[in-house]
Amino acid sequence: MELREFFSEDAVKLELEGTTKDEILKEMISLLKLDEKSEGMLFKMLKRRENLGSTGIGRSIAEHLLRSGYSVVGCSRRPADWEADGFKHVEVDASNEQQVVAMFREINHLFGRLDAAINSAAIASMNHCLLTPMSTLQQTLYNNVGSTFVISREAARLMRRRAFGRIVNFTSAAVPLHIPGEGAYLASKSAIESLSQVMASELAEVGITVNVVGPGPTETDMTRGLPKDKLDETIGRLCIKRMTTFDDINNVLDFLLSLQSGCITGQIIYLNGVSNR
Repeated sequence: MELREFFSEDAVKLELEGTTKDEILKEMISLLKLDEKSEGMLFKMLKRRENLGSTGIGRSIAEHLLRSGYSVVGCSRRPADWEADGFKHVEVDASNEQQVVAMFREINHLFGRLDAAINSAAIASMNHCLLTPMSTLQQTLYNNVGSTFVISREAARLMRRRAFGRIVNFTSAAVPLHIPGEGAYLASKSAIESLSQVMASELAEVGITVNVVGPGPTETDMTRGLPKDKLDETIGRLCIKRMTTFDDINNVLDFLLSLQSGCITGQIIYLNGVSNR
């Protein structure tokens, strides 16, 4: 298969400014009314979110596309901890415009084309709004929305030469659920949805589609650190009351990346039966 696939997945870093983690934990326990068991799980989650590697959804997508015959280029801030035939990894900060522009020049040099771009990179923090410093909000928006914008823009510049392209950005099924403690993260994902729909309108005339996928809770390091009762509560609000699987995500991607999906653009697809308002 001649299609080239680009995806991005970045490390997640939780930054707590102006207070200690113990103080953050104490305040969150009080505000969220967590029991002793959930308190322990919350502390575990905060520790895990400090340093997550290039695994989870992004890697699953890459491996799936490699099995489907794609050539895959991936990027993250740190070296990849795996290799495969047809896979090239580039160390790039996806929110750094100069680095992203240089990376796409290299993609053009190596392959001469780009048919699809998938943006799965994100950083996240779990803080009550009263405990969220402005710097956390700014960093979350800059990294999540900024990386999606600059990668989508540079991908489209390369795609338009052949009047064909598929861009798929990632949101979260938690957006319409308004999950407490996820204000900064969900604000960034809502912005990605609006940005993608505007780009879909702007790029339709050059044969490029832009769509958004919103997985429900998925088995990753991030969700494994969540308190079980909070995870169960979220799943209970879904129509399909189970975790989203990597296969669920890849199935939707196969549809959106298909040559036959040229009339599908500007859509937000939440998994597990979450209403898109």
